[in-house]
Amino acid sequence: MSTVDRSTAAHVPSSSRRDDPPRHPVGGWSGLADRVLDGEAIARDDARAVLASPDAELLDVLAASYRVRHRFFGNTVQLFFLMNAKSGLCPEDCGYCSQSKISSAEIPRYNLLAPETLLDAARVAAERQSKTFCIVISARGPTEREIDAVCDIVPRIKERHDLNVCACLGLLNPQQARRLAAAGVDKVNHNLNTSARHYPAICSTHTHADRVATLEACRAAGLALCSGGIMGMGEEPEDLVDMAFELRALGVESIPLNFLTAIDGTPLEGSDRLSPRDCLRGLAMMRLVNPAAEIRIAGGREVHLRSLQPLGLYPANSIFVGDYLTTPGQPPAADYAMITDMGFTITRGREMAV
Repeated sequence: MSTVDRSTAAHVPSSSRRDDPPRHPVGGWSGLADRVLDGEAIARDDARAVLASPDAELLDVLAASYRVRHRFFGNTVQLFFLMNAKSGLCPEDCGYCSQSKISSAEIPRYNLLAPETLLDAARVAAERQSKTFCIVISARGPTEREIDAVCDIVPRIKERHDLNVCACLGLLNPQQARRLAAAGVDKVNHNLNTSARHYPAICSTHTHADRVATLEACRAAGLALCSGGIMGMGEEPEDLVDMAFELRALGVESIPLNFLTAIDGTPLEGSDRLSPRDCLRGLAMMRLVNPAAEIRIAGGREVHLRSLQPLGLYPANSIFVGDYLTTPGQPPAADYAMITDMGFTITRGREMAV
């Protein structure tokens, strides 16, 4: 039975609650963007203000975040393709995850996919104009056999396709990180998920510090870092701010922001605390705190952003195209149409700050 405190996870005030009176940053939202563009790191009070902003000012908040996004990424959108290379069978008790040992969700469960299956998935990623192919396994951390398999398949993928490869393999030690870098892995994903304060409410089998140690090991090995989190797990706004500032301190290059899909059979089933406007504020805050980072609208965007999905591309410059780990995404054609309708273009290059 899980040692995660389900009652705490269920009843901590939601990130969508804004009980404190709204506070405007000095110079308003446009002034906040000016300061970020001048190279100033915004303060925690400014990040709190974004999350607490009233609906009447949401478009102004998005306009400010878009100006910063445009400085670093123009009107381009990067696509990522995710492959669940090993599903279920995880010994961890993360309360949000359908693949954890405490989940009774009806999901596929299988061991590491065969190399030819992964190569075929990489082909699909390239056909869908993805910049990055993400190999994900469900595990506390990879076995030696799994590390060997990933290190063997990455060069084969790169021989056939012009793709970056991101590996999401759970907790990693320095030796494993060095092996992945030597094999040609470009980036490792390991999400912080939430703040250090809130982490014990969602998981007891590893710690927030364990996750930070994995990111530090990957950085030391020369790998780029992909790390973000999940909105809607019962966290307070301060937890989202903590996470955003910790990602900034770690210098994370790529930040996926997920919105909890409360899957039946998980401790957080039935949770539905987010509005589309909450999600947009979260994306805008993440952009303003991490101006040069790639910000990705990740899992749950179809469920929570709904008709406001296109507005998410004002602060964010990246999305997953296709399905997620155990939940479906919208058809790729709908993503392409959304990008085109917004006046944006898909890129597979590497934009630089100007």
